[in-house]
Amino acid sequence: MISDLFADRMVALRRRFATQLDSRINGIEAATPDHGEVGLDVLAQAHRDAHHLCGVGATLGFAETGKVARSIEQLLLAAVKSARKLTGDEIPRLREGIARLRSVAGAETVAAR
Repeated sequence: MISDLFADRMVALRRRFATQLDSRINGIEAATPDHGEVGLDVLAQAHRDAHHLCGVGATLGFAETGKVARSIEQLLLAAVKSARKLTGDEIPRLREGIARLRSVAGAETVAAR
């Protein structure tokens, strides 16, 4: 009975996490210059979104999503800690990371259903 309740709650948490993935990824994507001027507040929010995905994602069984989000988090953390914008070489790395994140998150979301 308790294990069934736990399993049901985990399924609900995984589903809720999956429904929030696009929004979180869009938040990270807002840190790219394609979306206008990127202020430090936008970078900080993108970092928080990536941090959430890598921490909670891995906990809920979205291991690859968490792994890819961790690399994005580290990239954004360097800029946030230094209170600077992304450099010319960091921007394409962020774009590539976001594309990879969308891909693995999509695959893991399908698997979670």
